[in-house]
Amino acid sequence: MTIINDTVRVDSRGNSDIIDITERVAMLLSRHKLKTGQLLLFVPGSTAGLTTIEYEPGLKQDFSAMMERIGPRAAHYHHEETWNDGNGHSHVRASLLGPSVTIPFNEGRLLLGTWQQVVLVDFDTRPRSRAIAVQILGE
Repeated sequence: MTIINDTVRVDSRGNSDIIDITERVAMLLSRHKLKTGQLLLFVPGSTAGLTTIEYEPGLKQDFSAMMERIGPRAAHYHHEETWNDGNGHSHVRASLLGPSVTIPFNEGRLLLGTWQQVVLVDFDTRPRSRAIAVQILGE
C-alpha cells in the first residue's frame, strides 16, 4: 500500500463560486500511476467545502439558491459580533457542506457516476486561492 500527498490549487471568485475540479483530480491521480484505492480531498479553512454534484448551470443555480435559504447572507450571525468581517453566512454554509470528500478509484480511474463531478464551493465574500490537500491511498 502506498500513501501519496499532493495538492490541487484553485482560484475562486468567492460568494458561493462552484468550481469543477474533477479533471484536475483525475489528472493528478493519473500522474501518480496508482491503480486501485481511495483519494481524499480536504480544503483547509472554514469558508469553503467540497462535494459532488452534476455540474450543470441549472443545478449550480439551485445549489446557490438552496444555500441562501439555509444560511441567508442577510441574517444575523454572532460571528459578526466577534470579527465584523461580513462572512458569518460563509462559515455556516461551509460547515454544512463539509471540508472533505473521499472518492474510490479502480484501474486508475475515479469511480464517479456519469453525471457526477467533484466541486469546490467557496462561500467566502471575496476571491480566494485555495490549496486543496489530496491524500491518495492505493496500490
